[in-house]
Amino acid sequence: MRLATWNVNSVRARVDRVVAFLERSGTDVLAMQETKCRDDQFPHLAFHAAGYEVVHHGLSQWNGVAIASRLPLEDVEAGFDGMPTWGEPAAAEARAIGATVGGVRVWSLYVPNGRALDDPHYRYKLDWLAALRTAALGWQAADPAGAVALVGDWNIAPLDEDVWDVAAFAGATHVSQPEREALAALRDAGLTEVTRRFTPGAYTYWDYKQLRFPRNEGMRIDLALTSPVLAARATGAHVDRDERKGKGASDHAPVVIDID
Repeated sequence: MRLATWNVNSVRARVDRVVAFLERSGTDVLAMQETKCRDDQFPHLAFHAAGYEVVHHGLSQWNGVAIASRLPLEDVEAGFDGMPTWGEPAAAEARAIGATVGGVRVWSLYVPNGRALDDPHYRYKLDWLAALRTAALGWQAADPAGAVALVGDWNIAPLDEDVWDVAAFAGATHVSQPEREALAALRDAGLTEVTRRFTPGAYTYWDYKQLRFPRNEGMRIDLALTSPVLAARATGAHVDRDERKGKGASDHAPVVIDID
């Protein structure tokens, strides 16, 4: 199975690029984040025409997650148990969707940004990650030998080497110790980030501003956390930098994982 994750930053604006990537890359399953549309606005037909089933969870012009697959999508679940709420009125956002594909439970996740260390959204981010850890512990307890992949835009750079200049992020989100600890705590649920050993030094996101991409001033925030059985089956991974190039590109590049 070739599994990819990509924050597409508006699927309607980039559907042609996304479908072309699927066809060019030989991707079997694509987890998408930040689709920025409601379910009724999602371009299902373009994916169906390319031979992919697709499920989407979107409530507004913000957030939104999806999974497209050449294999059947089963047991689709929008959101996970205990997911925190946000907004007025408070409600669960469209930040998680899960489906079983070829025996693998795939979750497409769009972790809250956090905005600033003193912003309520930062507390929401930490609470969201804690709830995900609790849910993942439950999944592991229910099926210790299960194949599970949590992939997406985590909005956290796990290590200092995962940002182009850690000093530039002093006092900011994405690199703070509580965020990193919340991400690391998912290891307690038996999850392993599988892309690092195949993509050392690779970034997955570059801001549109200040020529960040041409200067390779990026961040590594798009990750794949998998259960032990799936981590053992990962045979390779790469960041498709070509998809960050050219007119109309997302500010993220796809991360592609090969599973035996």
